[in-house]
Amino acid sequence: MELRVFTEPQQGATYDDLLRVALAAEELGFGAFFRSDHYLTMGGDGLPGSTDAWTTLAGLARETTSIRLGTMMTSATFRHPGVLAIQAAQVDQMSGGRVEFGIGAGWFTQEHTAYGIPFPDTKERFERYAEQLELITGLWSTPVGETYDFAGTHYRLADSPALPKPVQLAGHRGGPPVLIGGLGARKTPALAARYADEFNLPFVDLETTATQFGRVRAACEGVERDPADLTWSNALVLCVGSDEAEISRRAAAIGREVDELRLNGLAGTPEEVVDKIGRYAEQGAQRIYLQTLDLTDLDHLRLVAAEVMPKVSGLRA
Repeated sequence: MELRVFTEPQQGATYDDLLRVALAAEELGFGAFFRSDHYLTMGGDGLPGSTDAWTTLAGLARETTSIRLGTMMTSATFRHPGVLAIQAAQVDQMSGGRVEFGIGAGWFTQEHTAYGIPFPDTKERFERYAEQLELITGLWSTPVGETYDFAGTHYRLADSPALPKPVQLAGHRGGPPVLIGGLGARKTPALAARYADEFNLPFVDLETTATQFGRVRAACEGVERDPADLTWSNALVLCVGSDEAEISRRAAAIGREVDELRLNGLAGTPEEVVDKIGRYAEQGAQRIYLQTLDLTDLDHLRLVAAEVMPKVSGLRA
């Protein structure tokens, strides 16, 4: 079981805030530093304003040395896929091959309205999402010296040199590892079986985890892909304390109630959190993304690294 740090900087964080967390996560031995890809706060004033995910990762690529870096999830509505393929490949080069590429269809209507980003209906968004997965992985995996063509409903490429190349070409389709997630019963499992190196479920309970992991496994088997080829993960909000007072203080800092967090997240003492992570491991989870909302509280990560990480590192799905 690997623990990774996952941040939501649209709620209010500068690049320097994110750098401090990423450097702490690297020093403490967390497996990766991830950030969301959003342009609008989902509560509160969001000051000083959201930062761009791929600009952030480019900076972190040069200021960190070993920790893996990724998005959860880049929105397919935000960027042309040809440009996104170039951005992700360049950041992978800048990091020495440490990028992981999480991508989703996009869902937050208000941020599109706020910044003039087109927001098609659900059907079209998933069509575009599927084409982007095909197109981006196709660009990355095209051999140097050859060209890439794509003719879809929404995107067309002709005689693309398919450059630059990422450092990593070991993903299922070539290129950096691709993360896909979500609760859709048909389209999401089918896309995961075809393109994903990792399948992630954000903020769901054990029963939902078992059901959706099962759907994705069945979709893999339907295309004769071994489900063991995928890494299986969950994302859960983090609120750990050495005692009840510390747990309550950390819950209050992120505007949540302790009882609700114990039910829906990873909250409580280190022993409670170790036990709950173990129950996710029993459902097949191999990684947990710790949604870290108070970016000023680095002692929170230090506590997890000291009291949780060593006790879950040997867990097996």
